[in-house]
Amino acid sequence: MTASSRGPAGRPARVLTRTLQDTVKRTVLPSGLRIVTEAIPGTRSASLGVWVGIGSRDETPGMSGASHFLEHLLFKGTHKRTALQISAEIEAVGGETNAFTTKEYTCYYARVLDADLPLAVDVLCDAVADSILEPADVEIERGVILEEIAMHEDEPGDEVHDIFTEAIFGDHPLGRLISGTEESITPMTRTQINGFYRRRYTPPQIVIAAAGNLDHATVVRLVRKAFAGTVFDGTQAEPAAPRTGTKRVRFQKPHTVVRNRDTEQAHVVLGGVGIGRRDERRFALGVLNNVLGGGMSSRLFQEIREKRGLAYSVYSYSSQYADAGLFGVYAGCAPGKVEEVLDLARTELARVAADGLTDEEIARGKGMVKGSYVLGLEDSGSRMSRLAKSELLYGDWISVDDLLGRVDAVTKEEVDAIAAELLGQPMSLAVVGPFDEAQFTHS
Repeated sequence: MTASSRGPAGRPARVLTRTLQDTVKRTVLPSGLRIVTEAIPGTRSASLGVWVGIGSRDETPGMSGASHFLEHLLFKGTHKRTALQISAEIEAVGGETNAFTTKEYTCYYARVLDADLPLAVDVLCDAVADSILEPADVEIERGVILEEIAMHEDEPGDEVHDIFTEAIFGDHPLGRLISGTEESITPMTRTQINGFYRRRYTPPQIVIAAAGNLDHATVVRLVRKAFAGTVFDGTQAEPAAPRTGTKRVRFQKPHTVVRNRDTEQAHVVLGGVGIGRRDERRFALGVLNNVLGGGMSSRLFQEIREKRGLAYSVYSYSSQYADAGLFGVYAGCAPGKVEEVLDLARTELARVAADGLTDEEIARGKGMVKGSYVLGLEDSGSRMSRLAKSELLYGDWISVDDLLGRVDAVTKEEVDAIAAELLGQPMSLAVVGPFDEAQFTHS
């Protein structure tokens, strides 16, 4: 623990650092900003992320898409760098930088050689803390985002998931598009976006995560230097607690939504309400999901593709948020085969809901979950993401061994119970293809 700026009543504010694991360390600055790192000896790269606990669910209907709009704009220039300099400085050392927005957080990240981590810290922190948001850049990016929205609408395999999400959550912020719509993006002003930026992007909401060949204390010094003199420097606060949701999420009654598109292939998602990400049953759900539709050996893949050749792509998935979730089955097939595919999917879901899984399937499902955990941590970028999500979304750190142990501890009774609850419920259906609503009134 080292002294920092002066706190209330003249008491020194403190920089609190603790070791979470041998190679994982966490520091909380007086501003409430958190820095978490994982040292990976023997590598020659490093990945850095600036994670902000603000996403599309934090927007009002009139500001829908503001988080994504802001993500575009923060790379357009600061008082120190132009947009070209932001990208050129990282690319000049062979690095890469990008960003993405979700419903509950936004991430700005870079991957560089270990020796160039100081540059990555300076560039990313500068972009996030001191973006100018020039009016001309707002107009340019408005055009880019409207094109992105139009392009997304031309991808029926993506659109069907958005339609399904809206069918589950309705007009709740979780049901809205992350990108916003043409109706919300077109009138959004620079003043509105800048106000959102300055109100929402504050140190307590920010986690800096880094993984690779690095030293934690050095990363902390680099971050403090990069933020010195910015709006992120000086004010004392506690880190924001993990999001829990302010009130109970209200779900839509199960129903069918058909979007008529002149497509060669039909796209369908069948499913319903799931569970939140802090629900302890998430490990059992992971096992269930893998057995039901998580790979080539899964029940849905075998029944629909392997045995009958009715679809090229078929899988199940779950999306989990702080206080809610959904579970769905996707299939893409010829329009004339939709009814058969849906019948098979419903039959399989009902069978698993009623009878559960076999011991052999549960063992295989556990192996798939554990394998995906471990194999997904083979590079510094995935390690960095895991650090940030642990801190931002859960507020704690669970080692890989502990995670694997929790998967191993899942029982058949737990899997069968979550299967009965989620797969036995009335379900919504989203369809994109050359159909009319009337064709699915029986669904």
